[in-house]
Amino acid sequence: MSKYVFLIPLLPLVGFLINGLGRNFLSRMLVNIIGCGVLIASFVISFLVFREMAAPGATPMVIRYFDFIKAGGLDIQASFLVDQLSALFLLVITGIGSLIHVYSTAYMHEETTPHYARYFAYLNLFVFSMLLLVLGSNFVVMFVGWEGVGLCSYLLIGYWFGNASYNNAAKKAFVMNRIGDLGFLLAIFWMLSQFGSIAYADVFAKASTAPVAVLTGITILLFVGAMGKSAQIPLYTWLPDAMAGPTPVSALIHAATMVTAGVYMIARSNVLFTLAPISQNLVAIIGISTALLAATIALKQNDIKKVLAYSTVSQLGLMFLALGVGAYTAGVFHVMTHAFFKALLFLGAGSVIHAMHHEQDIMKMGGLRKKLPITHITFLIGCLAIAGIPPFAGFFSKDEILTAALEKNPVYYVLALATSLMTAFYMFRLYFLTFSGKFRGSHEQEHHLHESPVPMTLPLIVLAILSVVGGWVGIPAVFAENAHLLSHFLSPVVASVKPAHPAIHLSHSSELALMGGVLVLILVMIVLASKKFSKENIDTAAPSGFSAVLSNKWYVDEIYEAIIVRPINWISSFLSRVVDNRLIDGLVNGVGKGVQFSARQLRLLQSGQVGSYILIMMIAIILFFIFQLFWKL
Repeated sequence: MSKYVFLIPLLPLVGFLINGLGRNFLSRMLVNIIGCGVLIASFVISFLVFREMAAPGATPMVIRYFDFIKAGGLDIQASFLVDQLSALFLLVITGIGSLIHVYSTAYMHEETTPHYARYFAYLNLFVFSMLLLVLGSNFVVMFVGWEGVGLCSYLLIGYWFGNASYNNAAKKAFVMNRIGDLGFLLAIFWMLSQFGSIAYADVFAKASTAPVAVLTGITILLFVGAMGKSAQIPLYTWLPDAMAGPTPVSALIHAATMVTAGVYMIARSNVLFTLAPISQNLVAIIGISTALLAATIALKQNDIKKVLAYSTVSQLGLMFLALGVGAYTAGVFHVMTHAFFKALLFLGAGSVIHAMHHEQDIMKMGGLRKKLPITHITFLIGCLAIAGIPPFAGFFSKDEILTAALEKNPVYYVLALATSLMTAFYMFRLYFLTFSGKFRGSHEQEHHLHESPVPMTLPLIVLAILSVVGGWVGIPAVFAENAHLLSHFLSPVVASVKPAHPAIHLSHSSELALMGGVLVLILVMIVLASKKFSKENIDTAAPSGFSAVLSNKWYVDEIYEAIIVRPINWISSFLSRVVDNRLIDGLVNGVGKGVQFSARQLRLLQSGQVGSYILIMMIAIILFFIFQLFWKL
């Protein structure tokens, strides 16, 4: 089946071309069939490829198509790598992407047909770019997909381009991603210089003989690229603002595409990072710092999508913590489970927003569980999964990350545990404020409350099932030996690296005790959230003190504005006004004026009087002789 793998990205590309070019001619039904059909077909092929890679004795394959760049000694192939890691990501991307496409058919029904077709064209192109990123057998093909994902995020975040704030959010995402992309590009150039190739097989084979300092520099630059795409400190502020796009877009960005690109890139480059311990430690430190910071911000957000956005930033931080401590399988595992419950939560939020006539403030909701029963149950499942309650998917992947963090450094464990407890609290704050208590919206909103149509509720049900059972592919050894199917599956590509001298070695009994303790603490957080936010009367007063700091996101955007944006704008203005307008333009214009003046003066010499010409000739001769005289002296 691997020989047909080119169809997986090709089909969404075809969907993009048809819907994009024919948006003024196609009917809404044809747009649906094309936009959703190509993704479902890609999912079917991805499933068959996954089965092939899951078979005993399956080996990675590089499928070459044509020479992408060939000049002198440089030979970069347009080729795909089919192995266990890429097969897993293909399945997640196309599977979650298909559900989001189906959901969008109902969510975007208010759009005119041309804009509706444009939306699906962008979605198809987004998925194509992510698939290209995952399938590339070298860093250049990955980078092409990487840039495509960045372009599509700009188009989709700014989809409603008539709104200036949405355009600003799109530009912010684009610029911040370009900062990270520069690091990735420099890493590619460095690898090409050091190894003479950018193919994964060549780079990883030669990495063991390269100086540690070189590997450290390359991996840090790769991580800078990952910071931009996966929203890590300091390049994380674009992701919450990306909520300006339609809710299904938010689900696609946060669950199945874009933000997971950085995690995939580091997991793919695990050989390089394992040989560069400084870079690994940096990944872990940045990851846990991001996780903790974003969790504190999410505690006080009232926009339903903003809470989920900061939750994504926090969960991505935990993924990077796993990668930084060498638990690559745990990081990839959390990518998979997070895709299930985060897509569920975002689509559930979309269902709520749809019922509330585009209202996103949770302080104006409440009591929705009776009006939206399917949305309510599925959203609750998503909250239980992200909180890490067994047997839901998030429990297994979070537990694996916490265990790996503890074995590496107890400080990592404590901070990751604090993040997990805050996650449980703010997610159930969101749940209770939205679905419990008394309705706090307008009478008109209450009158029109209704459950979403089937194309929206069906993906919710499928994702809810996956959020329940998805974690059982990674059953820890403490429950059953050799039952971690995902670890076995990924072992040929991504092997977890145990610390040479672990800080703490956990026995099964110790691990069970820690699991139980963590579970109790999480349940305490849920109970606290219930007591505070499920009551009839909710305090809607503006936050003050430290709450105001959290509500204003630690004023990070304001700090960036003060120390980066304003100085750059001032320098740009200075260069424009003084250097460009006055100096450069003044010099150029001055030369022109000087020529004009000289020409006018010289023109006066052409009087037509012979006597004047003779006088000028005599003066010139005298000056010539004087010059000759002094020259000889």
